[in-house]
Amino acid sequence: MTGLVEDPERDLVLTYARADRRPGLVALLALDDALAKLLRTTREPALGQMRLAWWREALEKLDHAPAPAEPVLKALEAEVLRHGITGAALVPIVHGWEVLIEEERLDADAMRRFGEGRGQLFTAAGALLGSKGDPLALAGQGWALADLAGNLEAEEERVIARDLARPLLEGAAGMRWSRPARALGALAHRARLDLAEAPKAAGAPSRVGRLLWHRLTGR
Repeated sequence: MTGLVEDPERDLVLTYARADRRPGLVALLALDDALAKLLRTTREPALGQMRLAWWREALEKLDHAPAPAEPVLKALEAEVLRHGITGAALVPIVHGWEVLIEEERLDADAMRRFGEGRGQLFTAAGALLGSKGDPLALAGQGWALADLAGNLEAEEERVIARDLARPLLEGAAGMRWSRPARALGALAHRARLDLAEAPKAAGAPSRVGRLLWHRLTGR
């Protein structure tokens, strides 16, 4: 899933965030990366559920106890919680990832629940960055589903995920994003570009140009 390999395009998007809030956005994406890696490296569903349960409990404990010696949790404590976002507010992200373990077959309903849960990352990040009326739910869900579509093996499931993601991302792209949240808007535009019939490779001049235009205009 997103973020598990070197990603210069995402690194560019991160520069759109305010310098003092950028480490928090990096920490939130690192949480998503850690959960994605957990699913990629776990073959037994029961074990995967146990590991995700650990993350749920660890995030909730951040609200009343120091973070354990785990880099992602330490970063969340240092760079996210101090801006008023609670650990409990991040638990729905874990719930979203759990759908992929709990469901034997990923139908449209399961994918929607995945998108709604994982997409809460955008809601938390929007609060962190100072978002002002931006379509965070649409963008977060579309971003989550577009990334899922790129990582599913079954063509039937890929089609469902893409079909769910497109209208969400079109809706998010149709609005002007506030300056504080343009890093998130750029992530949504990037996901939309990935859904094209013949997507350009990451880092292609046309893609980078589109992301830069969003930074300048919010469109």
